[in-house]
Amino acid sequence: MSKKIFYQIAKLLGIACLFATFSCRSIPKGASVVSDFDANKYVGTWYEIAQIDFKYERNLNNTAAQYSLKDNGDIKVVNSGYNYVKDKWKKREGNAKFREEKTKGALKVSFFGPFYSGYNIFALDKDYKYALIGGKNYDYLWILSREKTIPNSIKEQYLKIATNIGYDVNDLIWIDHDKENPYVK
Repeated sequence: MSKKIFYQIAKLLGIACLFATFSCRSIPKGASVVSDFDANKYVGTWYEIAQIDFKYERNLNNTAAQYSLKDNGDIKVVNSGYNYVKDKWKKREGNAKFREEKTKGALKVSFFGPFYSGYNIFALDKDYKYALIGGKNYDYLWILSREKTIPNSIKEQYLKIATNIGYDVNDLIWIDHDKENPYVK
């Protein structure tokens, strides 16, 4: 192989590596996650208070997420909600893994086999009652609560944090909780 061809191949591989690095970003640029995370306190049921609409939760309300620790250190995720268009409950199970050390709220979650996406805990109160979660980019944002409501002061605080990160909080859909979710234990 000539040196010219070798250098062209090396250049293409370098470009491909850069593309792969940036296309696999797991957190919006400039955002940071909580650094004193405790998975044992985080597990349990969380109700979605608000979320940016996306394909897998479209037409859902009464949405909740349940997290439980697995023996291997991963976190089992069960998301559920009521599809008000199809008039039926929907449930999806997934798996979350830590992207960094387990004391950081930087995880990745998958509902489709080997394909993972960022799950970033941007804010979490000291009692683990309210959380602000974002995905790999500005298309994914959730406000979660252990109850079906959230105090206005927490709501305003989390909206401010999300705005400062770069999210358009006008895109949030506020979730109704007017039915008992049969998947919530």
